[in-house]
Amino acid sequence: MSSTAIIILIVCYFTALFIISYFTSRRSDNQSFFIGNRRSPWYLVAIAMIGTSISGVTFISVPGWVGTSQFSYLQMVLGYLLGYFVIANVLLPLYYRLQLTSIYTYLDKRFGFYSYKTGAVLFLVSRIIGSAFRLFIVSSVLQLTVFDAWGIPFWVTVTATILLIWLYTRKGGVKTVLWTDTFQTITMLVAVILTIFFIAKELHLNFSGIVSTISHSELSRIWFFDDINNRFHFLKQFFGGAFITIVMTGLDQDQMQKNLSCRSYSDAKKNMYWYGFAFLPVNLLFLSLGVLLYKFAEVKGISIPAQTDNLFPIIATQGYISPVVGILFVLGLISAAYSSADSALTALTTSFTIDILNTKDMDEATLQKVRKRVHLMISAVVVAVILIFNAFNDRSVIDSIFTVAGYTYGPLLGLYAFGMFTRFQTNDKLVPLIALLSPIICLLLSTYSKELFGGYEFGFELVILNGLLTFTGLYFTRRKGVKIPKV
Repeated sequence: MSSTAIIILIVCYFTALFIISYFTSRRSDNQSFFIGNRRSPWYLVAIAMIGTSISGVTFISVPGWVGTSQFSYLQMVLGYLLGYFVIANVLLPLYYRLQLTSIYTYLDKRFGFYSYKTGAVLFLVSRIIGSAFRLFIVSSVLQLTVFDAWGIPFWVTVTATILLIWLYTRKGGVKTVLWTDTFQTITMLVAVILTIFFIAKELHLNFSGIVSTISHSELSRIWFFDDINNRFHFLKQFFGGAFITIVMTGLDQDQMQKNLSCRSYSDAKKNMYWYGFAFLPVNLLFLSLGVLLYKFAEVKGISIPAQTDNLFPIIATQGYISPVVGILFVLGLISAAYSSADSALTALTTSFTIDILNTKDMDEATLQKVRKRVHLMISAVVVAVILIFNAFNDRSVIDSIFTVAGYTYGPLLGLYAFGMFTRFQTNDKLVPLIALLSPIICLLLSTYSKELFGGYEFGFELVILNGLLTFTGLYFTRRKGVKIPKV
């Protein structure tokens, strides 16, 4: 696939996004940007949330990950369903009852200033890192397939990518993002389905042949019950997936901001159920694509790259298959990545504006000026973090994101659990210290777990331990004799 064709595709794609942005951002105000004026249809939110969750990480890494972890990821996806049930029935009622715009405002109401700021900072750090990883994938692939040949530096690629996203989100915020992400989600899923079709055609497989090839492949093993020390053991994956979902969706301003834009709690709950159940077949699609990619590589004599994230890009763009697949790959990749990034920039702007700058008493015009400046600043920060990752990245991207989430989202889990399920009051000034110590302890335990626990290796259940340590720290430093009504 020629670099000129890719450029034309990207230009056409962004033209479509700017058209959507133009029509959805007219007469937008701060409430449109933050929560879509609480008028969003639940089904639109559900589709948009799929696109936000399935980033460039899923698009590239999950198919490549099949080679090392098989279909074990489905164990996590089943855990996600439990997590979505908890969000719909425990967290969403709280957010709607308090009429929150930023979900971290709850921490201020429940505990106080330091807890509130700690929760907001944890989110900002977590989401900036996660978004930068996701965009790093896309920028790296585009750099490899297009811009290196034209002599364009990586920093220019990254800056241009973020600038385009900033341009179409700067006015409408959530109100625009819901429509652009719906468009991008549908585009991405169509691209994946058509890619599977073309690869199957090259392998001379009809539908039953696809099913047979995948089901008989040693890469399609789902269940891991044999060794509890194995990081892919079912219990670790299932419960790790459930708690990862609770913290990375239910305690994440990015995803909850879309839910809070629904007309009512019942609509938000309906959205969460449909979004959760849709996640299983969608991820099965990506894993099935992974098996077919490995089969294609075997048949064509293609060497599996040391970093399996590169398998899909190599097959799609290096002339091993029809150029149409290269087009579908680029289209699906930018759809997955930008649907995640535009949402993240909006959520980061919202949280920083409301939680860090304390803008609740500002008039509409002043708030709008502040919000626009923050939006630009956040975009610049994300660019800087991507460039840092480009200099130091040496590990599987998807593994990195979930590992980081285990350290940075864990204290949020402990804080919200302590606030919602106890009546104790914290020693508010000690909360930042507890939120810092818990991840450090988890890092040490994870690093030396094999030596300390007879070969045990931590997986995604690390977020549970992190939250438990935070909860324990809050309990032992609580203000004794002080109990308050639940918020």
